[in-house]
Amino acid sequence: MSARVFIVHGWGGYPEEGSFPWLKQELEKMGFNVQNPAMPKPLEPKIEEWVSHLAKLVGEPDENTVLFGHSIGTQTILRYLAGLPKEKKIGGVVLLAPWVHLTEAAYETKGDRDIAKPWLETPINFAAAKLHAKKFVAIFSDSDPLVPLDDAKIFERELGAEIIIEHKKGHFSGSDGITELPIARDKILELSR
Repeated sequence: MSARVFIVHGWGGYPEEGSFPWLKQELEKMGFNVQNPAMPKPLEPKIEEWVSHLAKLVGEPDENTVLFGHSIGTQTILRYLAGLPKEKKIGGVVLLAPWVHLTEAAYETKGDRDIAKPWLETPINFAAAKLHAKKFVAIFSDSDPLVPLDDAKIFERELGAEIIIEHKKGHFSGSDGITELPIARDKILELSR
């Protein structure tokens, strides 16, 4: 059975943004079943809405399932995994620009602070999430204006994630000029073997 890959975009993101269309196309060429859905109300992401939307999309998680998320999408994935029944396991997870903290630059408006608050203040149950995937990979950029690079240590400590630090890729967004991301493709391939 071919692996299923789910791409979960970030806050204010959309399926055609940045490297997601390229990644979907690359993986489909290799026989993957790739879903790159629009998440609910991307400009005002809410934990419950995003987690339940992902759960509906995935349906029955199994070892042929790989989850790839960007920014707030990484939090969505970890919160989804933490809520799964004990026996459910997936193949792996690739987290792009994941965060537990945000820099001041993340808040362009006062409203942004209110939107981010639940995501920042509702703890992620890393221990529970870790039980449900064989491997985690976390990809950071050394020039990300929104995510403190120190957060990498948290993902390494809490998930045993393989940490990759890319050079000058910003927040890995289309606005940073990132339309292809070979490291993400290669890591998804590794996890699906």
